[in-house]
Amino acid sequence: MENWTVRRVIPEDTGRMRALRLEMLADSPLAFLETLAQAAARPHENYRQRIRQSATGPETAQFIADPGGPLIGHAGGTTVPDEPGCTVVFAVYLTPAYRGGKVLAQLIDAVADWSAAAGRNELMLEVVVGNDRAVRAYEKLGFTDTGVRLRHPTVPALAELQMRRRI
Repeated sequence: MENWTVRRVIPEDTGRMRALRLEMLADSPLAFLETLAQAAARPHENYRQRIRQSATGPETAQFIADPGGPLIGHAGGTTVPDEPGCTVVFAVYLTPAYRGGKVLAQLIDAVADWSAAAGRNELMLEVVVGNDRAVRAYEKLGFTDTGVRLRHPTVPALAELQMRRRI
């Protein structure tokens, strides 16, 4: 039985979102665009503002897996200026104990539903080359490797592969 709900963030989630963000960066430092030190130094109000911007509207959204205590998962979606029909999926993270279960699919489905409601019928995400577990997990959810390789935005020695899925 599932003991969590997947839903869009609200401003009251700020403290738990900050805790999850710090966990994300400690667990998977290459997967996100800031360091643990940078995130830890950001004021609480900065987190609250980001959540306010992601709580409503069609431009950016964040979804969480909420068991009622510490959050166990996150996935965001945002628009792509030069691809109006595409949503970029970002900051996907699951607490280690929940990897390999249903939470990832539920978070991606929440982003997909939000994207489709905004008139965007494709999802795109990037995964660090070599993170085969993540690639396999996304393939199970219908994503395919596009063949596009990009330089990692913060660690130039690494590359990211692009994956896409129609909604």
